[in-house]
Amino acid sequence: MYCNLQVMPTINNRQLFFQHLAQTSPFPIGIEVTSAKGIHIIDEAGKSYIDMISGFSVCNIGHSHPKVIAAIQEQIEKYMHVIVYGEFIQSPQVQYAQLLTQSLPSYLQSVYFTNSGAEATEGAMKLAKRITKRTKVISFKGAYHGSTQGALSIMGEEYFKNAFRPLLPDTLQLKYNDLSDIDLIDATAACVFVEIVQAETGVTPANIEWIQALQKKCKEHCILLIVDEIQSGFGRTGSLFAFEQYNIQPDILLVGKALGGGLPLGAFITDPRMMATLTYHPVLGHITTFGGNPVSCAAGKAALEVIQKENWIQEVATKEALLIKYMQHPIILNRQYKGLWMSLQFESATLTKKIAAQCILNGVITDWFLFSEDRIRIAPPLCITENELLDAIEKIKTSIDQVVAA
Repeated sequence: MYCNLQVMPTINNRQLFFQHLAQTSPFPIGIEVTSAKGIHIIDEAGKSYIDMISGFSVCNIGHSHPKVIAAIQEQIEKYMHVIVYGEFIQSPQVQYAQLLTQSLPSYLQSVYFTNSGAEATEGAMKLAKRITKRTKVISFKGAYHGSTQGALSIMGEEYFKNAFRPLLPDTLQLKYNDLSDIDLIDATAACVFVEIVQAETGVTPANIEWIQALQKKCKEHCILLIVDEIQSGFGRTGSLFAFEQYNIQPDILLVGKALGGGLPLGAFITDPRMMATLTYHPVLGHITTFGGNPVSCAAGKAALEVIQKENWIQEVATKEALLIKYMQHPIILNRQYKGLWMSLQFESATLTKKIAAQCILNGVITDWFLFSEDRIRIAPPLCITENELLDAIEKIKTSIDQVVAA
């Protein structure tokens, strides 16, 4: 007797992607990644793409760097997760914290590792309230500090917030780079969150006079200045951290993205005396199960060591000059840039997305900005060579020509 067995059709990864993974946009890029190395990402058909967004500035040293892979392999052979953060002494955490703080001002010496930049934002907000005994949190229009509910509350774009209200009370968003709005800051505020370069408005750098005036106002009223370098950090702007170029001193520094060398990791960093307030009333003032994961810390430390050893940060100014000189086209309405980071503005979001799609067809990965859908993002790994950068620029300009001609 034969059983009538029904042969189930084979389901490929693309079908499974739409069937089982949460979709947060209606039109995902849809490249099926099989490998990535250096500045290139390879799909299932073997096609190579130049990565011009670096995983949103995560992969500043490129993909699959051998030093990072070796550090990961060495650590996983010893141990991975062992206990909730802050109880056991774990060498990858303490060694990375020491290396990181050696490149920071002498008072920024206490590192609280988190899972992500958004969690760093949340932890910093709690710390500021704990220290100042105040509740008001100030940020800026166009700001992006994460998408968790606390971070969302200080986001500077109403479209992304309205569907999730009520959010945190006692928040205020001021105009970025506007000296007059600084006068609205008073002693009722616990802290001010600011990006030295606003990322999601399309690479908008702070004016030096404005950021220094902002710090002066914070000092006058004993308000904590929380500087968000989650995207701008680790060499993207031509220094390890962008605030170094502005002669200011953050009270709390937020880092993430490139911090983990490609693995999930964030941190908020401050003076040890201020961080100590999270240890009492209540004890465990901020806790995280996976923040400071030893494998992520080992990867991040290796990535920072690569940045320190190579000459890539010193080369940023030269590569920025190449972008400024050659990344031009008659239909580009405006360019904003800081270091190896640029946005290209077109007449509409529709046109921008067509150009981004054509870039992908031509082997260059780019996309648009969260709050500026009419701008294309350019943020390649810092290890990109001048010739590779020029090649990517030509491919982008060719893609623009093809869209215009269609």
